[in-house]
Parts: sequence; structure tokens; C-alpha cells
Amino acid sequence: MKLRAALIVVMIAGLFGCRPFVHYDPDRDQPTKSRVYTVSKGDTLYSIAWEHGHDYRSVARWNGINPPYTIYPGQEIRMSPGDTAAAVAQDDVGRSDDNTGTTTSTAEQNKPAAEPVRKLSWQWPVEGEIVNNFSGTDPGKKGLDIAGRMGQSVKAAADGKVVYSGSGLRGYGKLIIIKHNTAYFSAYAYNDKLLVQENDAVKSGQRIAEMGKHNSDQAMLHFEIRRNGTPQDPVKYLPKKGS
Repeated sequence: MKLRAALIVVMIAGLFGCRPFVHYDPDRDQPTKSRVYTVSKGDTLYSIAWEHGHDYRSVARWNGINPPYTIYPGQEIRMSPGDTAAAVAQDDVGRSDDNTGTTTSTAEQNKPAAEPVRKLSWQWPVEGEIVNNFSGTDPGKKGLDIAGRMGQSVKAAADGKVVYSGSGLRGYGKLIIIKHNTAYFSAYAYNDKLLVQENDAVKSGQRIAEMGKHNSDQAMLHFEIRRNGTPQDPVKYLPKKGS
């Protein structure tokens, strides 16, 4: 009896010893996040890059989109380098310039002329109390929430060009994005009324919207500044209160 039991134990051990151990990797086994965005009506390359936290120039490069960055509803936009970047990298091996004999990559040849970076003079977009501060670690606090009153004037924080005016970005309500230069952008969210359109040139202090509400009883403006696609603490750029 004891010998039979021992044989059964040995057989079971041998059976499980032959099976490979399967390790559960949550990162591997969970569905992967889509890396392709389908353009909807009202989208711009700038708004898509903003929503996904990328620099617009990177998104344009990954998709072979040149200035003025025209896109169309239904178009699929790659949100990571992927194969497009690999193709560009392969093309970037370089070829000799016929006139100088120097090697210039195709990407460099197709690169648009750099825009002059103007020194920006920032101003507060609204007067009011800051009810939520910026946080570099909390993805829900990419800017400032400034309390005010319904219909209060929202003003451009610096000179620039409107590159988005609409309500297509989830969580921002009626939104305006202003391009100040190749590096700096600002955004004005939770508006009740938008007073400027895409491609409008605006001056610092110009009235661009009327304050609204967003999921609360308190009227407020959500204000962001981004540098090369990365959220910045607006307080570090805006003049000190009372100055």
C-alpha cells in the first residue's frame, strides 16, 4: 500500500514537472492601448497632439505631415514613432549633396525653416483665486483652475495664433489653444463662449472667451502652458500677483 502511494506521488510530481511554468505578466496580457487616432471633424494636428501629450512636431514627423499640417476626418494618425520613424531613420542614413559633397539626411532637407522664437511677455488670463494648482506628478492637474464668475472675460496670456477653438477634447469643455512660438502653447478651457476662431492672430490681453463652468457650480477657467508638448507650471511664467 505504501509502495503504491509512493508511486502515485512520483507520477504526479513527474507530470507537473514536465509542464512549463506560465508567469502572468499584466503588462503583456492586458489589451494594449491604441497607438492610432482617427481624425474627427473639428480636430487639428495641434489639438490631437495636445490631447495625447505630444509635441505637434513629433506627431507630424511620425506621420509624414508637413506644414501647414492639414488633416482630414477619417484619417488615421500614428501616436508613436512606429514604422514611420523607422522608415525615416533608414532614409536618414544620408546621401551626398551634389554641390557640396556633404551628407544631408532627407529629414533635414525637408525640415521647414525654423521660426524665430520671440521673447514672450506673459499675463494672467483672468483675475481670480487659484482653486487648483499645477502638479507635475498628478496627470489631472496639468495647469491652474482659476475661479471667477460666469461670462467673465478670458484674455490671451501672450501674443500668438489660435490653432484650436472648439469642444472636441474630452475633459476641456469649450477650449482655445494658442500657439505663441514653435515651443510654447497655452490653453483656456471650461469656457461658456468662444470669441476667436482657428488661425486668428491674437494679442496679449485680447478678450478671447467668456468664462463658464465644468462639472461644478463654480465658474472657473482651466489654464495651461506647455513647452514642447510638456505641461509647465503657469505660475513660474505669469507675473507675481500684485506686481
